[in-house]
Amino acid sequence: MTAALLIVGAYLLGAVPFGLLIGLARGVDVRTQGSRNIGATNVGRMLGRKWGFLCLALDILKGFAPTLTVTLALPGAAADPTRQVLVLATAVAAVLGHVFPVYLGFRGGKGVATTIGVALGIWPHYTIAMLVALAGYGVARYTTGTVSVGSLVLAVLFPAAVVVELSWSGAGVTAHGPLVGVAVLLGVVIIARHRENIARLLRGAEHRAPGGQGGAGEHVET
Repeated sequence: MTAALLIVGAYLLGAVPFGLLIGLARGVDVRTQGSRNIGATNVGRMLGRKWGFLCLALDILKGFAPTLTVTLALPGAAADPTRQVLVLATAVAAVLGHVFPVYLGFRGGKGVATTIGVALGIWPHYTIAMLVALAGYGVARYTTGTVSVGSLVLAVLFPAAVVVELSWSGAGVTAHGPLVGVAVLLGVVIIARHRENIARLLRGAEHRAPGGQGGAGEHVET
């Protein structure tokens, strides 16, 4: 019962559209402006950097808080398969809440920031892998000046880094199949949610951050 409540709670928290709420508080419906996305990039584009960073922090937090809570609340060893599945189910629920929020007719964001949050809440394998993926995001984002390229690199690097970290740490990839499977799933969700960005990249028409390489006006497309 505790696990079920935590999973449902993770979805409902993940579904809170912080970007939309910030925009409405400032008199702007971000669903009708810019890229029409409720994530931090569009919030920052429409309202300014500080509001974009606030949205980014809140979208990360709504992934981090439920996974850290379930990690601390559930009894048993970290390697226990049942416990792993429950922690990972909470992580997936939070991300799916952001991507398919019940409050907005299941039309939400792209899942990047919330995925960062859930990964940072699952120690150590996801946390280490996400730090690697974030470094890849930073390099790709700076060299291309394009937020979506950084996000797509993060989506690919994260599951790959999970596999490498499990191998190098001696934990074993086979013994932690659910960790790998969910990392791949989260990466696929991010890529799928960026399909319009991918189409624009192929046409050479993708939005670039203000100021070219390393421009500061945009954030993770969440």
